[in-house]
Amino acid sequence: MNTERFWSAVDLARRGPDGAAGPAGGEPADTAPAEVAARLVEVLAAAAPETIVAWDRHLDRVLGASAKVDLWAAAYLINGGCSDEGFDHFRGWLVAQGRRTLAEAVADPDSLAGVPAVRRAASTGAELGCVEMLRAAGAAYHRLTGADLPRPGAGPARPGFDEFWDFDDEDEIRRRLPRLAVLFTEPPEE
Repeated sequence: MNTERFWSAVDLARRGPDGAAGPAGGEPADTAPAEVAARLVEVLAAAAPETIVAWDRHLDRVLGASAKVDLWAAAYLINGGCSDEGFDHFRGWLVAQGRRTLAEAVADPDSLAGVPAVRRAASTGAELGCVEMLRAAGAAYHRLTGADLPRPGAGPARPGFDEFWDFDDEDEIRRRLPRLAVLFTEPPEE
C-alpha cells in the first residue's frame, strides 16, 4: 500500500456516495468523521482482504508519523485534556479530515486553528476524536472475511515521555501554539 492509495480510500470516503468534492474541486466538504469512517468501511470492504491489511499497516505508519508531542498538546488544548487513547482518537479525527489537514497539523500543530471544526470546537466545547477511523479496516476485514484483522503491533505510536512538557503551562502553550491559544485560552471578547 502506498501513500496515494491509502489517501485515495480516505478521499473516497470523505466524498461520500454522491462523490461531491469541496469548493473548486479541492478538499471534500466538511463531513462528520463518523460518517467518513462508516463510508471508509464500505470502501475497504470492496477491496481484497490483503488490501485491507495493507491499508491498516499504512495507517500505523501515518499514526507513527503523527506521534508528535506538540500535536498532542494541541489535542490537549482543543479537547480540554487528552489521555493516551484520546490522542489516538484525535489522530483518527485528523485522518478523517484528509491528507492535507493531517500533514499540515503534523508539520505545524498550530495550523489547526484554521480548521473550521476546530474553530467551532472553540466556541461549542465539542471534543474532536474519531475512534471509528482507527477501527475501519478491522470492521471492513471482518465484514469481508468473518475473521478479525491480523494486528501485529502494540497499537498506535505515541511520543516518548521524555519529550513532554507541561500542557497546563499557559505561557508555554502561547509560545508553542499561539493561534490555538487565542482560540482556547483567551477570554472571549465582550
